[in-house]
Amino acid sequence: MTNLCRKIVQVKIRWKIFDKASIFREFFRFIWERIIVCSTGWKPVRYRRLSRRSSSSPVAMEEVEGYGVGGGEGDPLTATCSGYDSDSDLVTLKISVLGDCQIGKTSFVIKYVGDEQEKRCLQMKGLNLMDKTLVVRGARIAFKIWDVGGDHSSFDQIPIACKDAVAILFMFDLTSRSTLNNVISWYSEARKWNQTAIPILIGTKFDDFVQLPPDIQWSVVTQARTYAKAMKATLFFSSSTHNINVNKIFKFIMAKLFNLPWSVKRNLTIGEPIIDF
Repeated sequence: MTNLCRKIVQVKIRWKIFDKASIFREFFRFIWERIIVCSTGWKPVRYRRLSRRSSSSPVAMEEVEGYGVGGGEGDPLTATCSGYDSDSDLVTLKISVLGDCQIGKTSFVIKYVGDEQEKRCLQMKGLNLMDKTLVVRGARIAFKIWDVGGDHSSFDQIPIACKDAVAILFMFDLTSRSTLNNVISWYSEARKWNQTAIPILIGTKFDDFVQLPPDIQWSVVTQARTYAKAMKATLFFSSSTHNINVNKIFKFIMAKLFNLPWSVKRNLTIGEPIIDF
């Protein structure tokens, strides 16, 4: 009986220590989140279930009041760019964008959020922060997009950019093989800080890529598909200039996160914008 009492006392002591440690952990987490909010306007990610109208209908993007951006891909998309104002009604989704310099990352993001948002872009050292708010099946969704600079000094921003992101876009220039090779470094670094985000591999400047000889196109497509498979990522070829697959990528993210129907088909035809999943 004495041994049993002693064990009970030991267990209680351990639980008290654990309880105090949990309190300290939550306190420091609260302080850290307040620092992030003050410096960037970021809010902790919250989700809510979206209604499913029909299992066969594609993802529906409904117009919300304010600034509109056309889809340009035969499936118009309208949205509101709301800046960094706090709004308790929003479901906030953080998206990270990684890749080398001069590959079209910022142009890609601006094409999605709209030219007006470029003027409201929040810039930090090695970071561009833009957002876009839209309505999906009655739910207000705010994409907070963290565009990390492509030089090596920007690697220091990867932890804060990738923490709590729901998706990470790994981008490369389809006309520059070295930028594709460097995707592995960006992927390895990002996964140190986020193991759960949806990985998407995106080749930019498809309009220039299709001007290359077919054998070079085939070689790049083969390597990109190999990398995407190793990363367990969906592969998209895109063009910001002609708005190819820009909106589709964000619709794909929504479909994955909220288990919504996804109507886009796989496309592996050389000379066409690849979609491989």
